[in-house]
Amino acid sequence: MHRLNRHHLAFIFAALGAVCALLISQYASKIWVEQSQTIVAQKSESGHYVYRDKGQLLLIENPVDYASSPLSQSALDKQPPPADLASQWVIKTDNSLVLLTPTYHYGALSLLPALLTIILCLLTREPITALLSGIVVGALMLGYFDLTDEVFIPSLAKEGTAGLLLLYLWLLGGLLGVWSKTGAANAFAEYMATHFVKGPRSAKLVSWCLGVLFFQGGTMSTALVGTTIRPLADKAKVSHEEMSYIVDSTASPIACVLAFNAWPAYVQALIFVPGVAFLATETDRINFFFNSIPFSFYGILAVLGTLLLSLNITRFSGKRLRDAKQRADSTGQLDAPGAKPLSAPELQNSAIATGYTPRLFEFTVPLFGLITIAVGTFVYVGTPKVNWAFSFALLSAATIALIRGMSLANVLDGFGNGLKGVVVASVILMFAVTLGSISKELGGGLYLVSLLSEQMPFWLLPFVLQIMTMAIAFSTGTSWGTYAIAFPLAMPLAFGLAEVHNLENILTYMMICFATVLNGAVYGDQCSPISDTTILSAMTTGCDLMDHVKSQLVPATMAASLAALLWLLCTLILV
Repeated sequence: MHRLNRHHLAFIFAALGAVCALLISQYASKIWVEQSQTIVAQKSESGHYVYRDKGQLLLIENPVDYASSPLSQSALDKQPPPADLASQWVIKTDNSLVLLTPTYHYGALSLLPALLTIILCLLTREPITALLSGIVVGALMLGYFDLTDEVFIPSLAKEGTAGLLLLYLWLLGGLLGVWSKTGAANAFAEYMATHFVKGPRSAKLVSWCLGVLFFQGGTMSTALVGTTIRPLADKAKVSHEEMSYIVDSTASPIACVLAFNAWPAYVQALIFVPGVAFLATETDRINFFFNSIPFSFYGILAVLGTLLLSLNITRFSGKRLRDAKQRADSTGQLDAPGAKPLSAPELQNSAIATGYTPRLFEFTVPLFGLITIAVGTFVYVGTPKVNWAFSFALLSAATIALIRGMSLANVLDGFGNGLKGVVVASVILMFAVTLGSISKELGGGLYLVSLLSEQMPFWLLPFVLQIMTMAIAFSTGTSWGTYAIAFPLAMPLAFGLAEVHNLENILTYMMICFATVLNGAVYGDQCSPISDTTILSAMTTGCDLMDHVKSQLVPATMAASLAALLWLLCTLILV
């Protein structure tokens, strides 16, 4: 009866959300906001302004004075932007060149799709239904009534979405399926169990070490660590809640601490502030990123928290993780009663081809190639080519199996089982990306940022930035998307407050504020049930999505709370 009532309540929430969305689209007024991107430009020989983007010099056409632009904030406060003007180059009073783009939000109503999705996830434990409801509500708010042609097809057509589906449906699913058919993962688990893993604690320690080792962060680290460690952890009887927490909490948190990855190159482009010498050039901004790492308290504490759990020190892990550990130790049950793991039975059980003898190198060769390509392309190209890495791993695993005598039919059967094993998780991933795009278009993050004020005490700003970015990332499911919203607004705000209050150590204050945005978004992304890394952590470790979300929320929040206290103390003592 309780379960029935809960689903009735979810239906009522979804219906009310749809009605509210229709009313918002018809009657709510858009609040227009100026978004600006400052460009380091130079004059060409012909006297025109040019700027460099991805190695190419691009022309800035017809810049106008900022005061006369219809896209300036003062103009947008009076009337909406012209329909035929999507962006405009302007010259500010300090002679800096800025690209203005008008955006809008509906105030607190912009958060409706994300909040509805999270509520329905908690009520129904059905992420597909919850995400689809959030997408429908968001589409109705935007006036999109044809979900197929106006929402899903444009979302699938985006390079990022198509790349995610290719990677996690075809490549990752196919690799897991081939490994299941060859028994390669089992061979790796047996080897590690014989030489390194003697029980659940050592299995968790190996998982933690792999998470630290693969410090590229994000979906790559999650998929790689989860895929590698799953058979080993299952053999050692480690609960899926513990494993998904370790995998998730050593993905993005470690990436912002061991930042020898793509993060600094991406973030530096968002933190330019006119007139601030230590943020003037790309080199200055990257140095600023690395110098700020000691203030990445959440990332440090999150990684240390997973280490404590790996050592079976569960005092700071929360009741759900302690109960999961006790259940696995006493009964051998890796999932909670009633759990619905994201990975299908095809990937949970080995289906080794008849007469085929697994060998360790069938796991290590594809895995070594995957790591080498991912790290090598990052070093030489500047970004890890994850699709290349997983393509090589899949092809090499299949090729080795064929060379060793497995029939092509068995290899294709394993590949097909792998696709079936991750198709549900891939649908959830696509829905999550689509909902994130809709939330961004509705301006939910912009609304949260607009709540800030330059009149607040300087010591309060780091805490406010942390809460703001946590909320944005949790409701949109992306840390990098949060950075694109928050950094261009938070960094000038921090510098402005520092000048208003005549702070002696502006550099340190800016580093603290920078770290709160960087780490707050990581927390929100990590804990959000609509985040791709959260979904992948559950998928690759075989955990129920909402069991993973609920169990990691307590230790993550404890780490975030302690980080907030440390940022406050640093602001009061060092600034």
